[in-house]
Amino acid sequence: MIATLFYIHDPMCSWCYDFEASFCALQKALPTSVRVIKLVGGLAPDTTETMPDDLQKSIQQTWHRIEQTVPNIQFNYDFWTINTPVRSTYPACRAILAAKKQGADFEAKMISAIQTAYYRKAKNPSLQSTLLECAAETGLDVSEFANDLAGNEVENCLQNEISMARRLGATSFPSLRLEHNGRISPITVGYLGHGTMLNKISGTLKCKRPSMSWHI
Repeated sequence: MIATLFYIHDPMCSWCYDFEASFCALQKALPTSVRVIKLVGGLAPDTTETMPDDLQKSIQQTWHRIEQTVPNIQFNYDFWTINTPVRSTYPACRAILAAKKQGADFEAKMISAIQTAYYRKAKNPSLQSTLLECAAETGLDVSEFANDLAGNEVENCLQNEISMARRLGATSFPSLRLEHNGRISPITVGYLGHGTMLNKISGTLKCKRPSMSWHI
């Protein structure tokens, strides 16, 4: 029986950026009986207001903490001086959904493009101009992408994925939930490697009584 591993994330969540290497390794190691579905959880809704100073400092502290915890992770702190930070991640989430409309392979490519633009190039993915640049770099049809980004279909998809993430009990990002035999089991995220996650998934697949009932 096919099981489903739900990955609930946000492209502008620094912990999701930190988790990317472990998650990629996990995907490669999963048995063929497990399919992976990514859901954008929508960390911060639409706004044009400048991010408060205390929140800016808090996020920068999180970046420092991640750099001290996980090897080979670095952030470009120029972002905080050359941009007007806005606490809005919905546009970046919509960008992933708009990219996926042009082909399933574009989902991961857009996630990577947004994270590279934000964390390495100090660009602001809350802005449409940045997202259009990411679309061009990813090889998307930029005109089609722009139309989809502003369309009702992508907006409805965003709201549906946010709602599903909440039904799965994902209150923080990144989160993993394994659906098997009609039940849902949380999988603890491992930032330093995929082994523990893989063992938990394998054990849960063998277990006849996972932890949470799944209701659509």
